[in-house]
Amino acid sequence: MSRFICVADDREYPIEWDTTQYKYVQIADHIEQQIQDGTLTEGAALPAIPVLAEEYGVARMTIIRAVEILTERGLVTVLHGRGTFVRRQPQGK
Repeated sequence: MSRFICVADDREYPIEWDTTQYKYVQIADHIEQQIQDGTLTEGAALPAIPVLAEEYGVARMTIIRAVEILTERGLVTVLHGRGTFVRRQPQGK
């Protein structure tokens, strides 16, 4: 399976191009993992949608859908005109 290499910083993102799983689900899962492992902490702002789209090599709508999933999971909050921020996670998560 091929993986996408981020052009901005040469990090390997776990986006499988040769799979049936939607890219936006994979991106949401990757960002969720960053929240769970502490890479993204409470109150941290996610990069802007155009920046994430460029980093992951996908369309803006793919990132928008990934952010919608993260919002549904209760992991981020979107403040229109301000950005997308990591929410406080309940103890034990």
